[in-house]
Amino acid sequence: MNRALVALMLITVLVGSATQDAFAIDPLPFKDRAQEVRFQNLTKQLRCLVCQNQDLGDSDADLAKDLRKQVFDMMQSGKSDAEIKEYLVARYNDFVLYDPPLKPGTWLLWFAPFALVTAGALVVVRILRRRSRQPLATIEPEEDW
Repeated sequence: MNRALVALMLITVLVGSATQDAFAIDPLPFKDRAQEVRFQNLTKQLRCLVCQNQDLGDSDADLAKDLRKQVFDMMQSGKSDAEIKEYLVARYNDFVLYDPPLKPGTWLLWFAPFALVTAGALVVVRILRRRSRQPLATIEPEEDW
């Protein structure tokens, strides 16, 4: 049993490392470490439009690769982070940002979780109040047989 468990763990580790190598992101020719850090920070703020639950820096989707290359090229041409974000928002809407701005078009994104939690709390309070108003059932002693 122990040998089977060790073999299974070993296979899991080997398969996991092989799949990580398969999804390695192609390195880009940065001028210096500061530019690489700037690129990583910027791509962490942008959402992959295919995966939707990953940032642009971590996604392996083809569109994400293209957008990373586009962001890199815009950085090389001297664009600021704000200009790059404005371009992507103009092209893909606020959804491309992980932290969309607070405006009428994004109110649902910002306030829906709070509204749902509040509604759920109100339902629980109402149920508890209704139960507390009901008389307690009287328990009659069981008869001996």
